[in-house]
Amino acid sequence: MSERHVEGPLQPGDRAPNVVLDAITRDGKIALEDFRGQSPILVGLYRGLHCPFCRRHIAAQAQLDAALHEKGVESLTVVNTPIERARLYFRYHPLPNLLAASDPERLSHRAFGLPNLEFTENETEWPHKVGMNVVMSMQVDMPGELPAPMNRPAAAEYLNNKDGYEITEADQRMAATGQGQLFGQFLLDREGVVRWSFTEVPEGGHRMFAAPSPQELMSAASQMAS
Repeated sequence: MSERHVEGPLQPGDRAPNVVLDAITRDGKIALEDFRGQSPILVGLYRGLHCPFCRRHIAAQAQLDAALHEKGVESLTVVNTPIERARLYFRYHPLPNLLAASDPERLSHRAFGLPNLEFTENETEWPHKVGMNVVMSMQVDMPGELPAPMNRPAAAEYLNNKDGYEITEADQRMAATGQGQLFGQFLLDREGVVRWSFTEVPEGGHRMFAAPSPQELMSAASQMAS
């Protein structure tokens, strides 16, 4: 896939690039071009499976798969995890009907304009740099998942321990280069044009590790179908 560098995430009205990646949950390749002229598609571009927040976002997107299909919308999950590691994970943590692809180089994230944050000691220039002083001040509040609001690193460690998720050498490689990768979901129409999106980029970092509500996402899908 040829890389396309854009300034900021793709916006409604922008044409999405073609992306060709290794399929995780089936054999062969998956290309966005395959869906053009066929059906709208929700594309979720996530950090690797080493990120417990993204594992939850992936599961949430998979849980909407049947409802999206009722609207005639396909769903594709892209994870920044090497193919064999991803296949092993989903073998033991199956998500019915999940269509997923591996992108260890984060080519699709860059093509859709999602920045990869550089972590600094105290310099913040969102969404390209963020100081650890800012990161440590941000609180994650996940009732039912966390016992109390926590800063981002503490919350991630707590959730990984809660999940029994063991960080492998492959995960460490992905985290070393993509720990600051911002995620996004993009709803494309039949012609591959972005009609709705949600990313971590806006609001100066307050969206980090957040996600759209199922109601917001399904409302966008309903408008696509109408």
